[in-house]
Amino acid sequence: MKVNDFDMHVVEHGDGEPLVLLHGGGGAGVNWDLVFDPPIEGFRVIVPDLRGHGRSTNPSGELTIRQCALDVLVMLDQLGVDRINAIGVSLGAKTMLHVATLQPERVKSMVVVSGTPYFPAQARAIMAQSKVEGRSEAEWAQMRSWHVHGDDQIRALWNWVHRLKDSYTDMNFTAPLLSTITASTLIVHGDRDPLYPVRLAVEMLEAIPRASLWVVPGGGHGPIYGAAAARFRETALSFIRESAVT
Repeated sequence: MKVNDFDMHVVEHGDGEPLVLLHGGGGAGVNWDLVFDPPIEGFRVIVPDLRGHGRSTNPSGELTIRQCALDVLVMLDQLGVDRINAIGVSLGAKTMLHVATLQPERVKSMVVVSGTPYFPAQARAIMAQSKVEGRSEAEWAQMRSWHVHGDDQIRALWNWVHRLKDSYTDMNFTAPLLSTITASTLIVHGDRDPLYPVRLAVEMLEAIPRASLWVVPGGGHGPIYGAAAARFRETALSFIRESAVT
C-alpha cells in the first residue's frame, strides 16, 4: 500500500482484535514467523515491513524512528483500524513508544521488547562499529533473504545504524513524556542486552503508568527467538488477551 512517500509491504491474517507486529532494525516482517505460527487465534494480525526494510521502499533515503511511527499511524488509518494491540522488538519497540505518545488513544496494549527511552553510550559505541565494510558473506546472504530491493537497500540500512551514533533527538523520551502513555504495557528485556542495560527498562517501568516488566535471565538483545520463542509467545499473548478484558 502507498503510505506517505513510499510503498509499504503489509501482510494480514486472521480475524479479531487488531494486533500489529513490528520487526527490529535491519530485519523484516517475515522475522515474526520465527516466533508466531499464523494465524493467531482471536487476532487480526497486521505485519508491515517498516520503511526501507524488507519489501518496503524508501525513495527519500531518509529514515527516523519517529517517521516509522508516523508511517504506522497512516497505515492504520488506511486499514480502517482505530485502536490496536502491538508487539515490537528493538526498532519496532522504539517505534511503538513514538506511536503511544503521539496518539495514546490508538494503543490499547503493547509489548515492548528490547526498547529504550534513549541511546546510552554503550549502544552508540556499537553503532559506530556498524559499517558496510567487513561484513561477512553469511551476513550478506541473511540480509539478501530479507530485503528484496538490492544491495543498495542493505547498505542503506547498515549505514543508518551507523549514523544513529550521532542521533540525540529521535529517541529522547523523558519520564513526563512516557507518563502520557495510556496503553497496558509489558516491557520485555534481557539482563545481558549489550545495547541497552536493564536499568533503562526499569526507567520505562517507573515512567509508564500501566507498565509491567519481565526481565529475561541471561537474555541478550531481542530475547524472543529460538528456544525462548515458546515462552515469549505464551507470555505476550496472555498479556494482550488479559488487557483486552480489563
